[in-house]
Amino acid sequence: MLVIIKENYQQMSIEAARQVASLIRKKPDCVIGFATGSTPLGLYKELIRMHKEEGLDFSKVVSFNLDEYVGLPPNHPESYHYFMGENLFKHININPTNVHIPMGMAEDIDAFCEWYEQKIIEHGGIDLQILGIGSNGHIAFNEPGSSLGSRTRIKTLNENTRLDNSRFFNSMDEVPKYAITMGVGTIMEAKRLLLLANGVKKADAIKATVEGPIMAKFPATIVQLHRYATVIVDKEAASKLEGKYD
Repeated sequence: MLVIIKENYQQMSIEAARQVASLIRKKPDCVIGFATGSTPLGLYKELIRMHKEEGLDFSKVVSFNLDEYVGLPPNHPESYHYFMGENLFKHININPTNVHIPMGMAEDIDAFCEWYEQKIIEHGGIDLQILGIGSNGHIAFNEPGSSLGSRTRIKTLNENTRLDNSRFFNSMDEVPKYAITMGVGTIMEAKRLLLLANGVKKADAIKATVEGPIMAKFPATIVQLHRYATVIVDKEAASKLEGKYD
């Protein structure tokens, strides 16, 4: 595991974008796993800038998103379809047919999850998976206690996760109770992982992820076993790390 500590959120985001852009330039038809939430917004802003000012070409890139709320249509302002469109896809030249995001309105969720897994396989697997991390150690919506070999499936969201996400909704009652998420096993099959975290609120989670024991109770710790995992954090998120890192 490579841990990169940057001075602040902006520098962290620029470094993450540099790594994503490097992959796209080396492999224009690469498969990227995207994440949602506030953490990757700086990364997406920098990728948009690179596209507009430096000609970074997304026309052949294939994307797979980590998750989506069950019960929210794609045009719902808090759906992850809407999030990705507003914060990245509508600002770059990615081909809409190459974009894959879990369908929260699927009639047969189990069948959809099998289809999603198959699509990843058909595209040769994910070259680079971008990850955030929840304060309770979840990656995607793999809550504490999730099987470390799990696949794409429906998950019940615990109250801490719903509370964390309630800031995006008018009330807790509006926060969905279920989500479709890539499994931990699916995530670990990506060729590279890029985990991002910023702020003092993520310091305990990053310490556990980087230096703690690997356990299903804290799913993010599994990234320690990935051969090519990179963790990029700002100084605040790294403030409780005890080891020496670049």
